[in-house]
Amino acid sequence: MSPNNLTLNLVEGSVSFRFQAESARDLQAAIAQLMTRLKTSSVKTPGVKATPQPPLEYRYTGDVFLEIFCNPNIWATPFAAKVLITVRDTNIRLTTEAELTRLIEDLNQYLEQF
Repeated sequence: MSPNNLTLNLVEGSVSFRFQAESARDLQAAIAQLMTRLKTSSVKTPGVKATPQPPLEYRYTGDVFLEIFCNPNIWATPFAAKVLITVRDTNIRLTTEAELTRLIEDLNQYLEQF
């Protein structure tokens, strides 16, 4: 399959770049694990200290370098969570924050093409 553009909608604006479907599926699996960690870290038991959950640190190198980071320990719910996104190539570097739920929607929409 030839690569298509993945468009990520940010808080203000969007960014679009070539992305492989296989890599999108890998990112989708990493986000599924993050959602499990977010749900685990959001459950609070009085008097019991929650076990810290590992962050999502996804990296993709292709036409661009993509990095997505999220610490599940700082968000109250998966719906409140935000991710830090870095997209760069030899000419530009973009680092911004996006809503996790929006990232999931964008990724699902992209994968529907395949």
